This record gives sequence, structure tokens and C-alpha cells, in this order.
Amino acid sequence: MIYLDYQATTPLAPEAKAAMLHWLDGPEGEGFANPHSPHRMGRRAAAAVEVAREQVAGLFPPGGRIIFTSGATESINLAIRGSAGDADSPVLASAIEHAAVLDTARDAGPYAIWPVDAEGLILPVPPIEAAPRMVAVMQVNNEIGTVQPIGRAAELARKHGALLLVDAVQAAGRMTIAEGDLIAVSAHKLHGPKGIGALWMKDGVTLDPVITGGGQEGAVRSGTLSPAMCAGFGAAASLALERMEEDAAHVERLWQAARDLFSDWTLNSSAQDRWHGNLNLRRDGLDVNRLMSEVRDVAFSAGSACASGSGRTSHVLKAIGLSDVEARNSIRLGFGRYTSLDDIETAAAAINRAAREQTA
Repeated sequence: MIYLDYQATTPLAPEAKAAMLHWLDGPEGEGFANPHSPHRMGRRAAAAVEVAREQVAGLFPPGGRIIFTSGATESINLAIRGSAGDADSPVLASAIEHAAVLDTARDAGPYAIWPVDAEGLILPVPPIEAAPRMVAVMQVNNEIGTVQPIGRAAELARKHGALLLVDAVQAAGRMTIAEGDLIAVSAHKLHGPKGIGALWMKDGVTLDPVITGGGQEGAVRSGTLSPAMCAGFGAAASLALERMEEDAAHVERLWQAARDLFSDWTLNSSAQDRWHGNLNLRRDGLDVNRLMSEVRDVAFSAGSACASGSGRTSHVLKAIGLSDVEARNSIRLGFGRYTSLDDIETAAAAINRAAREQTA
């Protein structure tokens, strides 16, 4: 099976797995301890959590702190809901944000949308009626790979005295994370384990807890932490920082090969202002559901959410001007550290063969 779905999740790095196993099996069989307990075993576990916290913090700008969560969805909920207070001003979110941002903003109070252009970049000036309390813009889009001009969002946030929330899930470990007031990431998108993420909070930013209970994580997020999950996250973050240039160069080689192999497909969004490990393509007349069933030895995604079970056309592809039909003619290929050139060539041959038979 060739795996080309790196935007959905990434393979667990062996180094992250080894770090996790150390705290599942040891040291000396004590790795199961609760890191919030005061005894020796608990203190050892707590020390492992703090080592991981420092490793994860290396991904972010200086001048903030890490709150461990169950993943970016929880981090985003904490950022939006925890900063709401009794404010009646809106959250301003880009039109191509992840559902974790858009659905939470809708549910938490008033919200407004910042439209994007045909390449998926936020417009220079958003059409807003009221000053926002928060501006939410993802650094790298999960569907089309667009890298947003976060500086534009930061300028608007400063102008209105708003918080800037950056969804850096697809950026973390791949490039330098943009500065913001609140930044959300997930471990499993950078070769760490599923079920753990982080919210980075800039110094001076305060949040009301969304999950209450034991007051862990500085009374911002309650719940017992897993030393094993934290250690895996930390190891993955540390490795990503060490390999960032090497991984990016590898992805660029794969991108160039893939662009040549899919030269008769139409690229969705910008070719330049994007992460090149994301290739979102369309082909007229393509039945994506049929294509995915025929190319069973390649794991890839439909470019439109309707083909993955939601029944709706991708809001991202519609936001950049694609029709419902064009969105449903689209696929997304994601690749990275553990993808080989042979994987790209073999997958392209299978996908192109099936697609040409359909659209001939």
C-alpha cells in the first residue's frame, strides 16, 4: 500500500514510538505512573512531561507557554471558547478554515468570514461590519496547501485589539510557525502519536478553562496527561526541527516529480504560495469515488469532502471559485518524509491509468 494522505495523518516516526515505549514499559516498569502524583514514580513521569513540553515549545516562537491537549480540535475550542468571556464581538475566520474553527466560531457566538481569492489567499481587506475580538487564519490549508499571509491577519488583529488564532496543524514541523497570540497543533500531523496536541499561549494571554476538573495544565485544561503520549510528541517535534530543511528538500523533489507525472491535470490553488507536500488536482469528467475504488493500493483523498462521507461539496474548493462539479472532480495527494520517488511514480501510473479510462 502506498500512503499519500499526509494531510490526514503522518506515519509515526520510529523515534517517537521508541520514546513512547520507554514510558509504557519503563523505566524499571514504572512508566505507567500518574505525572500529577507527588511520589517518586509520579515525579519521574512529570519530569518526562516537562522534557516533552520543552521539545514541543521549540516549534513555536519565543515568549509563550505550551498547554497539552488531546489535539488541535480541542486546542481551537479552548482558544475560541476560553477567550469569549461575555464579549459580543465576532470571531473573524477565513473562508477556508478547518471545521474545528468554523463550527466552533459559529457555536460560540457571532462570527464573520474573511473571503479568499482564487488561490486561497485571504483578501487584502475583509468586509467586516464590527470589530472582531479574534482573527482566526490557518497558516497552511489542509485541503489545498495554501500558505496564508499571516502578517496580514496579524496587522488586522492589532488594529482592532483582537487576538490572533493561528491553526498551524499543517505547518508545524514543516516550516517556521507564524507568530500569533494562540497557536494550535496536533502531534500526529508531524509524525507523532494521535490523541495529543498543544495550544501555545503568548505571554500575557489568559483563557477561561473549557474542561474543568483537577486543574492540571496550569488550571487551563484539566485531565491526567499521558507521559508516553507527551514523550512521543516531544520526540517527534524535536526530530522535525532537526530534519526540517532535509524534509523540505525531499518534499520539493517529490513535488516536481508529481507535477510532471500529473501534467495534464489542473492544479487547484496556487503553485507557489503553498506547501508542496499537498497536491490538489482535478480532471474533467472524473468520478472520484470510482477512482478511489479502482486504485485500491494507493491511499489518497478526494479533493471534495462530499466523497469522504459528509455529503457536502468542500467549502474550501467552493471558496476559491470551483463549481460543485469541479470540486467533485478533484483529488488530494499528500506526501512527506517517508514517501519515496518510486511511491510517487507507481501511484501516478495507477491513478492516471484509471482516470484516463474513465475520461477517455
